[in-house]
Amino acid sequence: MALNAAQIQKFRNDTVGVQHVIHLNNAGAALPPDEVRDVVIHYLTEEAEIGGYELSRKRSAQLAFTYEVLARLINAKPNEIALVENATVAWQAAFYSIDWKPGDEVICNQSDYASNFLSYLHHPAKPKINVLPSDQHGDVDLRALKRLLSEKTKLVSITHMPTNSGQLAPAEAIGQICKENNILYLLDACQTVGQYPIDVPSLQCDLLSATGRKYLRGPRGTGFLFAREGVLPKLRPHVIDLHSAEWIGKSDYRIRQDARMFENWEGNRANQLGLASAAAYALDIGMENIWERIKHLADYMRLSIKHLSHVTCHDVGSTLGGIISFSVKGYSADEVMNILARQQINVSWNGRSNTWLDMTEKGLDEIIRCAVHYYNTEDEIDRFVAALKDLVK
Repeated sequence: MALNAAQIQKFRNDTVGVQHVIHLNNAGAALPPDEVRDVVIHYLTEEAEIGGYELSRKRSAQLAFTYEVLARLINAKPNEIALVENATVAWQAAFYSIDWKPGDEVICNQSDYASNFLSYLHHPAKPKINVLPSDQHGDVDLRALKRLLSEKTKLVSITHMPTNSGQLAPAEAIGQICKENNILYLLDACQTVGQYPIDVPSLQCDLLSATGRKYLRGPRGTGFLFAREGVLPKLRPHVIDLHSAEWIGKSDYRIRQDARMFENWEGNRANQLGLASAAAYALDIGMENIWERIKHLADYMRLSIKHLSHVTCHDVGSTLGGIISFSVKGYSADEVMNILARQQINVSWNGRSNTWLDMTEKGLDEIIRCAVHYYNTEDEIDRFVAALKDLVK
């Protein structure tokens, strides 16, 4: 069911930021609903009044609800959720918990994120990196994945949607191949949780990393890791503390058996409740509705800028989401971002080093990045396109 005009207006009424800016930087950090902001502020206010430990005890049931609502968001179990600071921390916690040996191999896609690829390069085991090529449509070549799999493959690591385009990887099909071959599967869903309907049983992923601040519209400094119950015994956290493990003897300790083995004791409890509020807000709208609305707005934007002769869109792939990447002839990406900012239009930009393989393959040094969300409107996109029209040299 498509979201109607009244619903979209309600989302905008719930979001004070839309009164001040046209926010097209949702792939960086989305505007939070006012209720998310209020949950965080109210918690911090009470924390200042009665004490941090005291309030966390008082609100323990609400804090525990965070695991439940995030589990519902991705169709997982609460014990499969770990709360961390951001998607990179979640991804690295998963990656470094794997028992890597010299000679092991990892398979990734061409649009893999810089922090992930740097971890492959930096790991002491120095796993061999096999990069999946693209097919004629610009999508991950699934036949190449099957060819690359071998007894040395320790992990298939896929970026679901990259930071530099709206291309959606065929994560469900990849999951099926990994399951058939009994290969560990890690999905970086940093840009898709809150945008795309995530169902971990359908994805058949073993591990999934996500952030709160992007399409989920949660606070900055929040994220989570999904670790499938059946794979947890095979993983060993790289770092532990008295929350993720128990000291049971002079030379003995016991690591937790649930996903919270990847957490540590201290955390921002106010932001945790804000994250829960954001997830509940998204669930109330419905992820299928959100995805349909975002695709509509993204298609509308791509079609609108396609008619500008001095603007080139760089997105390829059979399924495109809410991130639109482009360049403007005669302007650097930073210049365009600053020109638009002076008109209260928020965009961002990526350099080659963010997704080196993909940008190099496309012959690009930088791109301007827009990212629409369901609370954006066609009128905002029209105003954005009008601003681009003025950038003819």
